[in-house]
Amino acid sequence: MIKRSSQRPDDGHLDRWLVSYADFITLLFAFFVVMYSISSVNEAKYKLFSDSIRYALTLSPGPNASFSPSSPTVIQLNSGRQQTILLNQVLVDKRTAELGKQQRKIEENMKRLAASLRKVMEPLILDDKVQISVNKRGVVVDISATTLFASADATLQPSSIPVLRAVADILGKEEEPIEVEGHTDDIPIATPQFPSNWELSSVRASSVARVLMESGIPEQRLSVVGLASNMPLVPNTSASNRSRNRRVSITIASPNLERD
Repeated sequence: MIKRSSQRPDDGHLDRWLVSYADFITLLFAFFVVMYSISSVNEAKYKLFSDSIRYALTLSPGPNASFSPSSPTVIQLNSGRQQTILLNQVLVDKRTAELGKQQRKIEENMKRLAASLRKVMEPLILDDKVQISVNKRGVVVDISATTLFASADATLQPSSIPVLRAVADILGKEEEPIEVEGHTDDIPIATPQFPSNWELSSVRASSVARVLMESGIPEQRLSVVGLASNMPLVPNTSASNRSRNRRVSITIASPNLERD
């Protein structure tokens, strides 16, 4: 005969499931709190953030934007990001102002240089033998070939050397590069010394550059090129036009700020 135990199960073990259930309820509550906080969007901050992105990308701000380029609004979403955006804008504005100031200074210097050259070359300018202009390249001095050389020759005439030396005295006080270009008309040349206009224009430009160098212009500032008849001032349709196209151009190059 089997004797039954008179002991009853421990009632304490029956309530252990309540602990797990309480933990589950706590985690579920925390989960819904987090989801609610994520789904809650501050409309004002969202609008301010949207407008700030539009401004940073140089797009037009929204119709209700609360800031303008002249009075930027403080972005409260992220103080570090705000400071970076504002600092970058300040740096851009400062750089733009500096470039504008430098450009104005360069333009004033080019005008001053052109005025000085016009003064020493005034007789030739009045005689329509020299033209001086200022453009994006710098100051360009076009000297008629008839003032410098005999026909089909590249030897400088003695009367032209004092003028070139006076030009060199002015350019010697500057630092910009100097480009000397030789130009001809479209009439072919074929001599033992100059088989084509390429050789004639190149040697003529070299002759002018040599006088500038001998007058004190550093060789490193000079560059020489012969362009033959490829860059006429006017169409080669008449004798007077061809005379204008036969020239030597001296260009004092303007500094290029984009490469600085």
